[in-house]
Amino acid sequence: MSPLFFSTIEVTRQAFYRSGLSFAIVNLKHVLVIPTRPVLRLADLNGPELSSLMRTVQQVGSVLERAYGADGLTVACQDGKAAGQSVPHVHFHLLPRKAAGDRFSGRNNDQIYPAVEKAEAELSQQALKVDADENRVARSLKEMEEEANWLKTFFQEGHP
Repeated sequence: MSPLFFSTIEVTRQAFYRSGLSFAIVNLKHVLVIPTRPVLRLADLNGPELSSLMRTVQQVGSVLERAYGADGLTVACQDGKAAGQSVPHVHFHLLPRKAAGDRFSGRNNDQIYPAVEKAEAELSQQALKVDADENRVARSLKEMEEEANWLKTFFQEGHP
């Protein structure tokens, strides 16, 4: 299997889903869906790449909801430096959300966006985790790899 790169960062061990043109990884704060070809902006993707990327967001999002018992997802993309993109490679952030018990639920719902922007700024330093709790200690590469291996099982036939 060929190595996967998020910009210049090798993320092969963090990957848990691959299609021909996109992939999903566990990072230190949440899950990212990334096109295989490193392009800066959404407009730089061709039709098949964009379709694959959005299908991957949909498929991975469905698995994340099931795996984490979530009621929904926040899906975010900072498209360009002016939008807060710090890693020069298009990517979507997927954050499982709960209707109750999520620190961003209820009146705090829109506070998820500053948290995503903060995580995006930290991305270039590899500072992401699966949940949106900024107070949680960042996971090691080994922990991210273990979670990726667990998430892979949700894409195998016969998984509940």
